[in-house]
Amino acid sequence: MADRRPGRGGPVSARAIRLGPRSIAALALISGTGVIAFGWPLLADADSGLAHSADAPWLFAALLPLLVAVVVATIADTGMDAKAVAMLGVLAAVGAALRPLGAGTAGLEPMFFLMVLSGRVLGPGFGFVLGSVTMFASALLTGGVGPWMPFQMLAMGWFTMGAGLLPGPDRLRGRAEPAMLGVYGAVAAFAYGTVMNLQGWTYIGGLSSGVSFHPGDPVHENLVRFLAYCAATSFGWDLGRAALTVVLTLTIGSTVLKALRRATRRANFEAQVTFEAPGRVPPG
Repeated sequence: MADRRPGRGGPVSARAIRLGPRSIAALALISGTGVIAFGWPLLADADSGLAHSADAPWLFAALLPLLVAVVVATIADTGMDAKAVAMLGVLAAVGAALRPLGAGTAGLEPMFFLMVLSGRVLGPGFGFVLGSVTMFASALLTGGVGPWMPFQMLAMGWFTMGAGLLPGPDRLRGRAEPAMLGVYGAVAAFAYGTVMNLQGWTYIGGLSSGVSFHPGDPVHENLVRFLAYCAATSFGWDLGRAALTVVLTLTIGSTVLKALRRATRRANFEAQVTFEAPGRVPPG
């Protein structure tokens, strides 16, 4: 038996799961559907009755199967074995356990730090699946199951996938890498909060006219109100999330990156094992 490993004698690639054609198609489909799901109320007519909280369960029913399809397509394209699935489960469990530690306290959510580093080491495909599964597991753990859950899964999938798309995974090392990840984590933390605000803002009533959603109004006018809403209601929460992500990334990020890369090399998900016929024994 011969173990055919890419780069034998050198470090094994840290990207455990790569995007195949079915994975890319599934991600494009779910991302397109997600953009529509988040943004369609901005285009709804005032008399359509679409921008109401009663419609959220229908979006839940549409998004959840698509999120499952991304997982299935990733497994089908990459042939994820037990080691990859086990690492996915472990990281998702750790992320789900980290979320309640800071939830409800000024937006201090340490799970975002782990998602950034995991997406960086393990690639965009694994990152999207990991982010979605982690948010799903944390919702079950904390009792946060509701119509907002598929939106959270989708937004966290984008958040983690983005870290895997950052440049220079094989060249950028040392202090520069945690610095880049810290900047990404800060920006993405605000982006996550903004996207989730859009999900709830369109059907929250009782707001002042300056920050409330007005169905049927021009998109640019509603967007101005939306930005005012974000500044007034969630800026402090998003700032806490971003600050904690940056601090953890700059202080212990290098150590966690090394541990994740070491675990990936040992698992060696993409190693191809082949069998060769034994050499011929000379007669006599």
